[in-house]
Amino acid sequence: MIIWLASYPKSGNTWVRSFLSSLLFNKNNEANLSEISKIDQYPKRSHFINLVNEIDSLEKLSSNWIASQKLINKDGKIRFLKTHHALCKYQNSFFTNGEVSLGTIHIVRDPRNVITSILYHYSKNNYTEAKKFLFDENKALGKKFDLKDPNVNRNIFTVISSWKSHYNSWKQFKKNYMLIKYEDLIRDPHKEFDKLVEYLSKLLDLKFDSAKVNLAVNSNSFENLKKLEKENGFAEAVNDKKTGERKKFFNLGPENDWEKLLDINLKKEIEKEFKTEMSELGYI
Repeated sequence: MIIWLASYPKSGNTWVRSFLSSLLFNKNNEANLSEISKIDQYPKRSHFINLVNEIDSLEKLSSNWIASQKLINKDGKIRFLKTHHALCKYQNSFFTNGEVSLGTIHIVRDPRNVITSILYHYSKNNYTEAKKFLFDENKALGKKFDLKDPNVNRNIFTVISSWKSHYNSWKQFKKNYMLIKYEDLIRDPHKEFDKLVEYLSKLLDLKFDSAKVNLAVNSNSFENLKKLEKENGFAEAVNDKKTGERKKFFNLGPENDWEKLLDINLKKEIEKEFKTEMSELGYI
């Protein structure tokens, strides 16, 4: 069964994956960026190649979402999957359902800070372009459908929609649902990761050693993740579309402060567009 790590892009998903990888897969409970991939990303080409010879449209892809997830679950194991996909429906096909999913860890971040990370990570020329990305109800990533691509681990077409619609889609999936706010992770990582461990303990009927949990939390401080990336690189970092240079994946973190970085008009636009959701989350 699948436990989803669901988030809009640049909201802290990889940070949570790193903590879980340290806790579950590292014998010393230390952060190791090369082990983050043990928590796979969905959807990728590898999830569909045993189902169909070719996917050349969103219709064909969406009609195989559930089938691919059933195939993932075939061995009966519980596994975490990261996704940026909105919990949407295309024609008669739902992205996922309670039959194939055990639970959802939903990670959200203040869109006034998400926009700066989008500006940097996706090599946008200015905040106007980043705002368009954030507001776009039809936004999608990974637009290639070709399953014959030799890189079977390349991400495939992912519907993310706008920040607002993405958040609203996943909050409705209430089967063993947990919400994590990026700002709370920044403010008190021990408290928030302890909540995550408590959630997993109940969901999986497991007992986690508190000393190991503390080791994993301490090793996954944002500063240490930045240090590890600087020393060893990170496979999920991307190249700058303008210069070709490798970008830092763990970039600003707590230094990404919308109050210092955004002008007043952009701040007001974001707050107006996402007023209901930001109020619900306590951002405004």
